[in-house]
Amino acid sequence: MRSLILTLLIFLIMPLSYGQIKVWKSKNELKKITTSQWEVNDLVFKTKKKLDSPFDIEVYAEVTNDQSVVKKVPLFYNGNGEWVFRFSSSDIGRNTYKITSSDRLFDGRKGEIIVTENKKDDRHGSIVLKEESPQHFFYEDGKHYFNLAFECDWLFALDYGKEELSKTKHLLKVLNEYKFNQIVMNVYSYDVSWPKDPKLKDYPQFEYGSREDIYPFLGSNSAPDFSTLNVDFFQHLDQVISEMHDHEIVSHLMIYVWNKRVNWPDMNTEEDNRYYDYVIKRYQAFPNIVWDVSKEALLYGRATNEYISERIQRAKSLDAYDRMISVHDYGFCKRHPDEVDFISMQNWERALYQRMLDAKNEFKKKPIFNIEHGGYEEAPLQVFPGAYTNAEACLRRNYECIFAGGYTTYYWQSASWNVVIHNPFEQGDDFEKPHFEYFTHMANLFEKFNFENFEPLSWFNSSGYNLTNKKDGVVMMYTPKECQWIGVANVVKKFDASEAKQQWFNTLTGEFSDEEPYNTNPFDFWYERPWKGEADVILIVKDLKPKEVE
Repeated sequence: MRSLILTLLIFLIMPLSYGQIKVWKSKNELKKITTSQWEVNDLVFKTKKKLDSPFDIEVYAEVTNDQSVVKKVPLFYNGNGEWVFRFSSSDIGRNTYKITSSDRLFDGRKGEIIVTENKKDDRHGSIVLKEESPQHFFYEDGKHYFNLAFECDWLFALDYGKEELSKTKHLLKVLNEYKFNQIVMNVYSYDVSWPKDPKLKDYPQFEYGSREDIYPFLGSNSAPDFSTLNVDFFQHLDQVISEMHDHEIVSHLMIYVWNKRVNWPDMNTEEDNRYYDYVIKRYQAFPNIVWDVSKEALLYGRATNEYISERIQRAKSLDAYDRMISVHDYGFCKRHPDEVDFISMQNWERALYQRMLDAKNEFKKKPIFNIEHGGYEEAPLQVFPGAYTNAEACLRRNYECIFAGGYTTYYWQSASWNVVIHNPFEQGDDFEKPHFEYFTHMANLFEKFNFENFEPLSWFNSSGYNLTNKKDGVVMMYTPKECQWIGVANVVKKFDASEAKQQWFNTLTGEFSDEEPYNTNPFDFWYERPWKGEADVILIVKDLKPKEVE
């Protein structure tokens, strides 16, 4: 009998897994659990007490680590009398916790969490900044994070109401295979305000706008009940972000969006604050979270600078994990650089490279991330053409961001907004396929040559764009296919090039030419290079050494 009771108690505190979340439930106190670095755990506490406004009750876990550092982690209400203490850690060792509450709910509950070393090769932790390289992103384990984003505003809707996230999993798997490592997404969007492609009527399975069954509040977008929140909505979003964590894909989570016909509560109301705080409480423990207060935050006349500043401070006061935060509004970032962790841009100008470079030079202590550059690659279902739709033109604009020393986002028209073709490569020949492979080639290039060590030296640009890596002895020159001449000699002569080699990189195919000794005759570049007129190329000169001081 005693062994049966022991077995039952062990069973009650064993974790249940939902995607990458370990769920720990027990009828008694959760005395001790073991997890690994960057693993997400839900410790569930339940009460039979009837409560009028459970979302407004403040419940916290005071977590103390081996170094006696105390972190105050908010619990969130998950319906059915359950509060969840969601926990993850980058630090190895022993943590103790105790629960406190404004309503004396679960007061005195305490336990121990042992964090072991991460053993997964593809798990690197959250995205952070380094003081010694402030304009680049890094993982917590020190590896550079080459921020290559993909916009999919309606990701939350793909499998809503379904037990299996088959569409979501398929799309994430594809994006992971093509090396996209971030998704710019909304917590919630309702529909677009511009005209829709008439062809969409023939493909209703790819339409996710105007669904009345999806809403973060009770009721629906057309008939909202702001008095409380829809737990089912957030439980589904948990699964989506958990699947992203499984693929090491960052959720760049835009908490609001003003131009997608969402019926939001009025700003600064109790209902508005409840929603915003709940998002911060519920998702902060995910290592793959980056906060964004709002898409195009100040563009539509709804929000003010003061409101956005208050939202940032509100998030920081609630977020025990100190995830990075920004605002999808360059004007706000420019006026309030000390309030954001990185500078977000939205620039459609022809002079994109120069605007990115100007921002990099102005904000020397912040990464520059262009979330939207006006390039929206054409697709079988047109949603929003923007300024550029040709795939090569869109790719070039992404490279302009990169060669200005910033980071970038890719848009495909049949995945970015209310239309999401989650399996584009399984469609028929009459459906034009996206060029995801272009960005795989880009990621491979800068993994090989350590993007974090490059700087744009614009005075050496000539007919292309220059990136120079003094640390590793590498110079790159991006050259549009129309150009006749690549002027790399002026920057190379700053090095000892006696043993230097050169090769070319095809931005469309990812091919490298054979290595050959560096050609010191600049006039040869007027006429001869591989893929001339066929593709934009990058000339790479490597094995450069510092010149000895005479």
